[in-house]
Amino acid sequence: MLRRRFLLSSLVSTTLLSTACSGKSLPRHVIVSAEKLQQAVAQRFPRPYPVAGLLQLQLQAPQLQLLSQVDLIKAQFTAHLSGPVLKQGYDGRMEADFGLRYEASDRTVRAQRVKVHSLALDGLPPALTEMLNTYGSSIAEQALGDMVLYQMQAKDTALMDALDMQPGLMRVTTQGLEIALDRKPQAR
Repeated sequence: MLRRRFLLSSLVSTTLLSTACSGKSLPRHVIVSAEKLQQAVAQRFPRPYPVAGLLQLQLQAPQLQLLSQVDLIKAQFTAHLSGPVLKQGYDGRMEADFGLRYEASDRTVRAQRVKVHSLALDGLPPALTEMLNTYGSSIAEQALGDMVLYQMQAKDTALMDALDMQPGLMRVTTQGLEIALDRKPQAR
């Protein structure tokens, strides 16, 4: 444990020293590239979501699209519906978008304000299609709300801690997710 702290403090010191010596200002934000974000999300899937205790909606890793003009992320999922009350499983697609929030307790970036735009399963009987249209979107929005998209890396958090900074405003850009670094409020 002491060795790990020493290595992290050495890394931070080296980073700060090289930044100061090069005449560059201290970092004001962390950028998570679109590729890193996609890889981090893919590690958390596939995921099952129970539907009314009788069905299970399984979602595969989504394909993410950064919507910088509206500061949202669009996700396209492959879905599979199965359960003991069905004679067979049904495959389909789901499309949603969401905003982001930072969770300080585990230093994760999470989905918030999830809005499902479509949930369609091929060959689903009419009665189940009606039920899915009625309840499916709200169930999916609840299930995906608070979904972890990314966890800050040790090198990012060590630098933030050393500089007495914390994540601030997050923006979706065409290059990825930009997380501003703000000074931590001083205790009074």
